[in-house]
Amino acid sequence: MGIKVSTRGLRYLMHRLTGRKTTRLDDMTLICDPTIIDRAITREIIKGGYELAERQLARQAILPGDKVLEIGAGIGAVGILCAKLAGQGNVTSYEANPNLEPTIRSNFALNGMVPDLVLKAITVDGGPISFFRNENFVSSSLYDRKLAAEKIEVASDAIDIALKARQATIIVMDVEGAEIDILPAADLSGVREIIVEVHPHIVGEAAVQTMLDSLRAKGFERRLRQHKTEWLSRKTGAKV
Repeated sequence: MGIKVSTRGLRYLMHRLTGRKTTRLDDMTLICDPTIIDRAITREIIKGGYELAERQLARQAILPGDKVLEIGAGIGAVGILCAKLAGQGNVTSYEANPNLEPTIRSNFALNGMVPDLVLKAITVDGGPISFFRNENFVSSSLYDRKLAAEKIEVASDAIDIALKARQATIIVMDVEGAEIDILPAADLSGVREIIVEVHPHIVGEAAVQTMLDSLRAKGFERRLRQHKTEWLSRKTGAKV
């Protein structure tokens, strides 16, 4: 019997055999060089699964002209997509891990863009915070996850200041657990849509539910949950 290989698996195999350093994901060009990005992440990028839920929900939620505040830029893929949807100049991306800056800027450049990138964390009060930087960047967090991470101090901007300065109508957030503190404390009066990856494996199911209850009290309702990513919209008639 022959060995069956999925289309995605074949795509990854071809990238490995040819040694390609970039790939296409949706309508984006992204770096997939394992000497730059963790091999497990490059595999997900090549096979199409990287940040799939965020990408799919962003396509439904973001309209041309929206002002997007992205909190947790990663390698820049979601920010590039947001810029394609909302329009260049309408997306501000925050990233607490300074090691990711070259990759973010390179990915934007591959797509003919320059990011509005702020190398800070987002917090409730805007004070400096400890950041636990992991070699595999998706495991980096404001929370000490008891992993093999380097503890560094990073500056932050307060969520309310960032929202007001950008006149944000959309929040796209992936901050490995810190969402449970940031969103309940935020003035979301100008926000229409929230796309947030939740992390019950880090903070617990109860903390995630408390956050969602807080957002419901602020006038938001769940539109869709895909895997661990929540899309919440302001209820019809609720004050914006």
